[in-house]
Amino acid sequence: MRRDGVATLSNQRAPIASAVTEERTVDLDAAIARADVVESLRTGIVLVDALEYVREMNAAAEQLLGLGRRVALGRPLPDLLPHAAQLIDLVRRALASGGGYAHRALPLYPPGAMHAATCDVEVTPLGAGAARRVLVELRDAEPGLRFGRELVLSAQLDASRSLARQLGHEIRNPLGGLRGAAQLLARRLEGPELHEFVQVILREADRLAALVDRMLGPAGAPRRQSVNIHDPIQHVERLLAAEHSSALVFVEDFDPSLPAVTADRDELVQAMLNLVRNAAQAVEGTGRIRLRTRVATQVSIAGRPWPLAVRVEVEDDGPGVPDAIRETLFYPLVTGRRDGTGLGLALAQDLVRRQQGVIEYSSRPGCTVFTVLLPVERT
Repeated sequence: MRRDGVATLSNQRAPIASAVTEERTVDLDAAIARADVVESLRTGIVLVDALEYVREMNAAAEQLLGLGRRVALGRPLPDLLPHAAQLIDLVRRALASGGGYAHRALPLYPPGAMHAATCDVEVTPLGAGAARRVLVELRDAEPGLRFGRELVLSAQLDASRSLARQLGHEIRNPLGGLRGAAQLLARRLEGPELHEFVQVILREADRLAALVDRMLGPAGAPRRQSVNIHDPIQHVERLLAAEHSSALVFVEDFDPSLPAVTADRDELVQAMLNLVRNAAQAVEGTGRIRLRTRVATQVSIAGRPWPLAVRVEVEDDGPGVPDAIRETLFYPLVTGRRDGTGLGLALAQDLVRRQQGVIEYSSRPGCTVFTVLLPVERT
């Protein structure tokens, strides 16, 4: 009986052990699957414990925060992100109250980064007491913000362009009459001094006519061709290096693997010339201008999605864009300089838009960056 009982018990334990082993294997497989899913998410995931130490983070969080996982794990979140006071405050509130919080378009400054990463943040507490954890979810808010900015910018540019063209045509007609009258007057005047006055009128009329032509922008469709973006950039760099002394320093930070864009090379040269010249004027010819090129993926330009684009950045270390003109910087006749016409940036934006691109900017004292996005068309 004992042997039978032992045998019976053994026979009963065998399937139980097998079931437990199988269950553990299933749990392990499920855990691995969940880890793989979390790792593949485009949403950044950070797990913070009750002492504010980082316990887990995925690849998306690494990219958004500019932190490597090996550096971040096991360290206090406040030490890793000393400039992210709002994020730290959300985590602490969630730990203290046990409630969830959210913040839209929260600027985060990764260590060593020149620009803030704008994220939509949600913090959710898990567990209670000393075992409490906070799950931080980070979503890149920049695509949505860029889309909104582009829609507003497109509407503003269309309105300002229409107004500028109407104004230009209204100015051009009396200018023609003024110039013709001055020429007729010159035929009847005697004496070189009076003729000199007429020449002043003619020169000023021609200057205003040229200003109107610039305001009206290019005529006709762009002559589109395959262009290596570094060609017009370096052409502009040579032109401005010849205009300024060696006190103006250009720093090239180019990605040599960039694909070609389909655009009008001459119009790109003019657009880049206006942007780089604007940067040179901002630093008064004695600063540093960094020219940077990179690939951009999955971008929206004027409301249209593009899987691939070329990004060109013109960065200067000048005083920055005045607050009074930040919202209208690309409008015609808007300028922060006493001797400026306010047409350079407006024309640059118009020329880039003719290539299906867009110009954006960010500015603070000591760092202003104008970014040109040009789509790469599939062939």
